Amino acid sequence: MPALNQLLAGRRVLVTGAARGLGLAFATAIAEAGASVAMADILEENLRQSVAELTRRGLQVHGYLLDLADPQSIDTCARSVVEQLGGLDGLVNNAAVTNSGGRSSEQLDIALWDKVMTVNVRGTWLITNACLPALRASGRGSIVNLASDTPLWGAPNLLAYVASKSALIGMTRSLAREVGADNITVNAVAPGLTRVEATEYVPEERYRTYQDGRALQRLQLPDDVSGAVVFALSDLSRFITGQVLAVNGGFVMN
Repeated sequence: MPALNQLLAGRRVLVTGAARGLGLAFATAIAEAGASVAMADILEENLRQSVAELTRRGLQVHGYLLDLADPQSIDTCARSVVEQLGGLDGLVNNAAVTNSGGRSSEQLDIALWDKVMTVNVRGTWLITNACLPALRASGRGSIVNLASDTPLWGAPNLLAYVASKSALIGMTRSLAREVGADNITVNAVAPGLTRVEATEYVPEERYRTYQDGRALQRLQLPDDVSGAVVFALSDLSRFITGQVLAVNGGFVMN
């Protein structure tokens, strides 16, 4: 993707779920834009390799283990990030599990539903709360929640995930009003179906449905989403909050 011209120079940003896929693309773009990036993930070996690769490129990145299902892990991660980076200016809530893909509502069980909600909704809420003091102290804090365009069109056979991402959209709007007085912006980016490791389970028919229905009729890749995330973290968006930006090539227009 084009150079982002140091839009985030001097910023300190935490990206969850940063070991691979979209999260790794976001962490890379944010670091290329001049920020120091804390990369957090539960996938320890993937995280180690990704941090090492970006470090070899001369980018300012650090790795942290994070299990969004574990409140203690969340608190430890947030505290370590703030201590090592000396504060925090941005939080990208990217980490999530899908788990319900390819199953109808009646095929879901309670344990699966609870797992998706625990990680995607409760985990996002808790890591956000853990970071809020540092984001307030920044004076220019930004929170970017990774939603999805699936709630915008009602994707079938993905109910737990769609419900969790719908919750993130609502949380984005409510929290934006709560923390606006602290000069913290809160926005959501809602990607369309993107070709990454986490979507390997998706049948080709669903990829064709997306591609054929887009105004921009091609496969969506991680770099297609990174610019929106960098924008939402930057000074270019300081008067934008509580918004949902669909990044899906025009599959959904809102």
